[in-house]
Amino acid sequence: MFANTNPIVIGGILIVGIAVGYLVRRWLSLHTHVSLERKAQEELTRAKREAQDALLSAKEKAATTLSRAEDEARERKQELRHLEERILKKEEALERERSLFQNDVKRQREESEELRKTKEEIRVKQEEVAQEFERIAGMTREDARRELLASLERQHREELAALLVKLERAKQEHIEAKSVEVITTAIQRYARSSVADVTTSVVHLPNEDIKGKIIGREGRNIRTFERLTGVELVVDETPESILLSSFDPYRREIASIALQKLIKDGRIQPAKIEEKVEEAREELETHVQKVGEDAAYEMGILDLPKEILSLLGRLNYRTSYGQNVLVHSLEMAHIAGMIAAELGLNSEIAKKAALLHDLGKAIDHDVEGTHVEIGRRLLKKCGIDEAVIRAMEAHHEEYPFASPEAYVVAAADAISAARPGARRDTLEKYLKRLEDIEKTVMAFPGVKQTYAVSAGREVRVFVVPEKIDDFGALQLAKQIAYKIQSDVSYPGEIKVTVIREVKAVEYAR
Repeated sequence: MFANTNPIVIGGILIVGIAVGYLVRRWLSLHTHVSLERKAQEELTRAKREAQDALLSAKEKAATTLSRAEDEARERKQELRHLEERILKKEEALERERSLFQNDVKRQREESEELRKTKEEIRVKQEEVAQEFERIAGMTREDARRELLASLERQHREELAALLVKLERAKQEHIEAKSVEVITTAIQRYARSSVADVTTSVVHLPNEDIKGKIIGREGRNIRTFERLTGVELVVDETPESILLSSFDPYRREIASIALQKLIKDGRIQPAKIEEKVEEAREELETHVQKVGEDAAYEMGILDLPKEILSLLGRLNYRTSYGQNVLVHSLEMAHIAGMIAAELGLNSEIAKKAALLHDLGKAIDHDVEGTHVEIGRRLLKKCGIDEAVIRAMEAHHEEYPFASPEAYVVAAADAISAARPGARRDTLEKYLKRLEDIEKTVMAFPGVKQTYAVSAGREVRVFVVPEKIDDFGALQLAKQIAYKIQSDVSYPGEIKVTVIREVKAVEYAR
């Protein structure tokens, strides 16, 4: 449609359109500018109004804060003024108290000085009075003191004796009760056979014909056997048995083993006897080592060297007054351990010392010295603890008691040895000991009669009441106990009881 239109018309239309568009844009721009200025003016007005409101609010807050600060400052000044007033009052009070204290100190110093002068005056007066008394009495102050003490002792001698006896009895009863409790507890917890070894052993034979082989032609076999073993063979009419007699259990055991080996072999002749005796010795040495190990294991002692264990096993073939020494040592170790535990002591040291206390008895008699001294040397040589040696060396009082465990070991030794049936002593020794005790006591002046009772463990002494008073009876008991302790040999302890009886007789006629 626009193809045939005049270009001039078209150009005019375009120009008109452009002009209209420009005018429209101009109008829109002016309208927008006016609208923006109006909005800006409104915003500015609102901002000024808000600023004025904020300024007014800030002024009000500042005024409020300033007023509050001024109030607080006034209150602080008021408090400081009150505090200053209190401090001034306290200072005034302290000053008054200091002044009073100084006055008191001054007054006390003056009073102390006056008191010192008074004491000095009293001392001088007392000295003058004492000198005057000494001049009048004709004796010094020390002489008067001794005379007064002697007079008091004479007046109250009987009371002192009764009091000492009462205290001694109470102390003894307490000690005895405690010791009996500890000892009976240990004994009740331990039990072992008390059958003592004898000096003979019996070897049973399979038949009677073997006796002839043992004797040999013209007795050569029996002589060889006795020479090699040191044991006497008693071939009597007892059927199917031979008696081995020797005081040494170790020798008897070697002889018994060798004889049983010969009987089992059947070939009994001097050369074979010598061979079997040597085998018996080796076998017994092995057995002895095992016995020592078993004994140490029974006591729970596992640190002993082999040399000590071997010697300990040999004690199984030693006797003391018929009591097996190893059995005695084991019994002592059990008792010593229990007593030490009851008393709160070292039970391990007590047990080990008790087990090894008779170790010197395992050594042959050709070694010089007591069994205690030999045992000490052996234990030191083998490196045994010094505490154990100190505990074992005093059980026969050859050495002083160096530790509490030493007393326990000695007590256990006495308990084990004194049990009924544990040891055998001859009747002559028993009677001689009792006779010596009674003779020792009768030698004291004022003793009327004495009796040794309870198997010699108690001495009852009857005194002449006119010669010995109550205080003297107490002193006599101590003197008799000390005399018996120093002159008479006895196991355990001996109780001394001094009895003073006063009888008043009168007749009504």
